[in-house]
Amino acid sequence: MSSGCLCANRWAGELELSQECIGRLWIFDRLSKDELGVIAASAMRKLYHPGDAIFHQGDPAQSMFLLKGGRVRLDKFTEDGSEIFLDIRKSGDFIGEYMLTDQEAHFPVTATCMEKTVICGFTQEIFDRMVQEHPNIGLQVIKRMSEQVASLTSRMGSMTIANLEDRLYSVLTNVAKEHGRAEEGGYVIQFPLTHEDLSFLVGAHRVSITRAMKALKASGRVIQHGKAMVLPFA
Repeated sequence: MSSGCLCANRWAGELELSQECIGRLWIFDRLSKDELGVIAASAMRKLYHPGDAIFHQGDPAQSMFLLKGGRVRLDKFTEDGSEIFLDIRKSGDFIGEYMLTDQEAHFPVTATCMEKTVICGFTQEIFDRMVQEHPNIGLQVIKRMSEQVASLTSRMGSMTIANLEDRLYSVLTNVAKEHGRAEEGGYVIQFPLTHEDLSFLVGAHRVSITRAMKALKASGRVIQHGKAMVLPFA
């Protein structure tokens, strides 16, 4: 990790930080050296603790962040007060891209830290000023945002699998590859996922998820080790 990374200089001893730097984020990867210098110099950095909300659903979408370290969950609350678990973002992921869609946009979800988390990013005011002074920054952001749309489209493909057991396994595989770690013999999801969490991710009733999970464990496709789950390599 570069010694010039301010996040590393501040928090490298406290938690594991992503090698990704705000200036090398995918939305900025075609910028010039001078423009990358502007990005890195303008970024704000903040430390959060487990249970802290980075933003709440309905808050003005006036900031966006790189998760430099830690993990957050994204939840949506319905009008009747129900909480819907949508996704988990890990160190190295980008959140708050809603800021780029509309000057009057509001966050459609709540982002809550699952563990100690460091963010590195921009407010709307800072970003707008950068784009005014360096128009190419704004142009490249527009182009790269299309990749996020493609990723979400791919994820929705797992919802079309008819067999619930296979659908659940597909979702677990995606979560393991994105947020887990590869060890000898398989991918490990080291944080707990409740059957209610999985029901929202898969789009099925919690009771059905329980039955499908039992079947996956019985077949050896999923192995439970305490709170962690292992998906053996095929």
